[in-house]
Formats: sequence, C-alpha cells, structure tokens
Amino acid sequence: MASSSGNSSGSSSQLQNSGSEDVVMDQRKRKRMQSNRESARRSRMRKQKHLDDLMSQVTQLRKDNSQILTSINITTQHFLNVEAENSILRAQMMEISQRLDSLNEILNFINTTTANNGIYGNHHHHQDHAAGGVAADSFMNPLNLIYLNQPIMASPDLFQY
Repeated sequence: MASSSGNSSGSSSQLQNSGSEDVVMDQRKRKRMQSNRESARRSRMRKQKHLDDLMSQVTQLRKDNSQILTSINITTQHFLNVEAENSILRAQMMEISQRLDSLNEILNFINTTTANNGIYGNHHHHQDHAAGGVAADSFMNPLNLIYLNQPIMASPDLFQY
C-alpha cells in the first residue's frame, strides 16, 4: 500500500503541477491575446490616421489646383489683352510709318521743286496744270498744308485676325 500511496501522492503532485502549468499557460495565452488585440488596435489607429492624412492632403491639393487654375486663367486673360493691345499698336505703327513715308516723299518733292524753281515761283506752272500735274507752289501754299497733318486713328475693329 505504501507503494500505491506513494504513487497516488506522486500522481496527485503531477496533477497539481500540470494544473498549475495549465493556469500559467492560460494566463500567458490571455496575455498574448490581449497584447495582440492592443497591437491590432494600434495598427488600425495608425491606418486610420494615415487615411485621414491622405484625405487632408487630397483636399489641400484640390484647393491648390483650383488656385493654380484660377491664376492660369487670369494670366491667360492678361496675355490676350496685352496681345490685342500689341496688335493695335503694331497697326498704328504701320499706319504712322506709311504716313511718315508719304510725308517724306512730299518733303522731297517740295525740296527738289523749290531747289529747281525757287520757293514760290515755278516757271513751268502753266505746263504742269495743262498736263494734269500739281504745281510746287500749291504744296507750299499755307492753306494746303493744313490737310497734310491729319490725326491717325486705328481701332481693333479694323484689324481682325
């Protein structure tokens, strides 16, 4: 019996050891599960924060994009206005240049005619009128000079591209 009682006491201590090991294992398992839950919760929070940051970035980029588009539209409008004004100025410059050329031709004609005939005299005066020409003294007449200095007007309506 002693042997059986020894066996029984030995097996009861094994049961106690295995029971306490089970408790320790259960505690470790619960602790590990709790740690895993916390880790998963932190991971979800990081993921949510990252998503919120991305959404905030998308909103800011859309706002920036809208401002850039507005700036581009304003700049394009300014460019078109300057381009239209430039076209008008080019047309006026061409008109003034042509007028200057015409005035220079008239001055050259007057200078050559007056150099050949004197300031107010023209000995071929009657021949010029008979041939349909214009006499030099008609250019030098102060009443006719008023028509040579007319203002130059150009408007954007005249020059359409």
